Amino acid sequence: MKLPISVFIITKDEEERLPRAINSVKGWVDEIIVIDSGSTDRTVEIAKDLGALVVFNEWKGFGAQKIFGEGLCRNKWVLNIDADEEITEGLKNNIINLFKNGEPGESCFKMFWKMLFLTDEKPPVLGLTGRFVRFYNKEKAGFRDSTIHDSVIVKNGGKIGVLNGFVYHRCFKGLKHWADKINVYSTMQAEEWVAKQRPMPGFRIVIEPFLAFFKSYFIRRYVVYGIDGITASMMYAYSKTLRLAKVRELYKLKKNS
Repeated sequence: MKLPISVFIITKDEEERLPRAINSVKGWVDEIIVIDSGSTDRTVEIAKDLGALVVFNEWKGFGAQKIFGEGLCRNKWVLNIDADEEITEGLKNNIINLFKNGEPGESCFKMFWKMLFLTDEKPPVLGLTGRFVRFYNKEKAGFRDSTIHDSVIVKNGGKIGVLNGFVYHRCFKGLKHWADKINVYSTMQAEEWVAKQRPMPGFRIVIEPFLAFFKSYFIRRYVVYGIDGITASMMYAYSKTLRLAKVRELYKLKKNS
């Protein structure tokens, strides 16, 4: 029996990673909705072939896209995953058990994620992990409207539960995709920084690469990913430095305009 859960996924050019995401929820949830913002590859065709409802919505930012997605869901309980994510068997079983005696009383649930690199089937034991809220009752919680961030906000101090099991997160299709993504994100982050009129001391550009690499390699434990971890830490340091450089550039342009 399928659970009264709607899954929604936002996409653009995700033909490689989308099948894994859809197949991880297919068969045990009531509906799967893909919100596409203009894919030029086979994303839409693949989503339809796998039984998902596909709806086009012009891109207006992460928060806006996910708010649009949750509004399409016919069930109160919604699960949002990205095209680069996969619900593991353990997490699936935990969610199924929640509904054995009716709907949960909580407003939403935190889920643990683990990061994998492109060719990994399973993450290392001590690999990067974290928690986010992506499974929630849309009458009691929902995404906030932000261009960059896509976090769920709980309404009126509702109860937050914690689920066992993991979401596997494969962040990047490859280094080119990673670099392209850094370029796009750093521009959005810089624009938001300047819009909020936050100061940007020049010395930060000098120290940021070293601090970011240290944080990524040791605190985020990229060290356990071997050579891939070194590459990832360098890319993380580059992303943080590029963001600051763009902030500085925008302030200079603003001053000279």
